[in-house]
Amino acid sequence: MVLAQAPDGVPTVTRGDDLAALLTPVLAALTWPDGSTGIAEGDVVVVASKIVAKAEGRLVAARDDAERDRVIAGETVRVVATRERPDGSVLRIVENRQGLVMAAAGVDVSDVPGGTALLLPEDPDASARKLRRGLNARLGVRPGVLVTDTAGRPWRRGVVDMAIGAAGVRVQADHRGRHDAYGRELQTTIVNLADEIAAAADLVKGKAVGRPVAVVRGMAHAVTFEDGDGATALIRPPAEDMFRRGVNEP
Repeated sequence: MVLAQAPDGVPTVTRGDDLAALLTPVLAALTWPDGSTGIAEGDVVVVASKIVAKAEGRLVAARDDAERDRVIAGETVRVVATRERPDGSVLRIVENRQGLVMAAAGVDVSDVPGGTALLLPEDPDASARKLRRGLNARLGVRPGVLVTDTAGRPWRRGVVDMAIGAAGVRVQADHRGRHDAYGRELQTTIVNLADEIAAAADLVKGKAVGRPVAVVRGMAHAVTFEDGDGATALIRPPAEDMFRRGVNEP
């Protein structure tokens, strides 16, 4: 059984905060249906990238649309597609410095002070490893940690949460070589475990309700002692990318 909880009481995060120290009392106070408390070995702590970025001081000035566009351009490695909106602004789908293909390079102007914008963590995998070490030192357990952000997907409406940083989580499950119920060998099935855990956690957390952190229990088979390769391993390399070229629309 997989369970997910998003605790209340996460304090406001600002530049320079020790995220592990802030989250330790909140996570320690969790109560589970079996009567246990806190977090345990095999749990996965799922943290919104926004509070990680705030703690890392990734807030920048963006006083108007032109300045915000310059911020986005500064985080852009490659423009994939553009579309002009009815109001004259331009939506840009780009590859950002973290290697992620996202709208506006993942630059966020929601839930931040006016005239500012929030960049993604510079190295989300390193952020996940740091948080894991801090939680381990304070709570005596070594949970998996995911840093997540919401993104859209081609051909699907709506956004979903996905893992952009990971530590101690086996991010993929390779089923190739296994056989289905009819004896056919699986040739291509590789499951993105990290994104599935991120999406499950997002069912109970969310920035609109002030719960940027969740704990997922029941995925111990995906939690590893070593930090592992991180979520960077989930980024499809150019040689495998069948949809690398987008469209710039008039």
